[in-house]
Amino acid sequence: MKTLATMSLLIFTVLFTSCDETKKVIDVAGSVQLTGNYNVTALNGKKLSESTISPTFSLSALNNSIQGNTGCNSVFGNYTIDLYAINFSDLAVSEKMCTDKNIMKTERDFLNALHNTGSYALQNGVLTLYSNMDRSILLSATKNTQ
Repeated sequence: MKTLATMSLLIFTVLFTSCDETKKVIDVAGSVQLTGNYNVTALNGKKLSESTISPTFSLSALNNSIQGNTGCNSVFGNYTIDLYAINFSDLAVSEKMCTDKNIMKTERDFLNALHNTGSYALQNGVLTLYSNMDRSILLSATKNTQ
């Protein structure tokens, strides 16, 4: 009986540990897949016009960091991935005064999208960020292939 209990505990430990390791591998693979430079094409489900200066950003799997430009200010911070969930944190923005109200609105929408993101999808070079509240699309960005 004691041997059976010991074997059961050993099997449970191996299964639990291997599942955790598998999840870590999946998270790292997701982060590597996201690595690259992006141009924002839509915010809050609305396509950005040709005349709008679009935000750009880069994601790096080396240190799970985000760096970008809102069209006026620079932004940088960190992100974490848990399967298809993504969370941006420690975001900081330079504080240049921009007189163009359209650029400032786009900047606010971009930063709000990052703050409110809960999950993501990357298909055919298009990164889509979804709301953590209702899974609505907050941001769409095209990955640069260069």
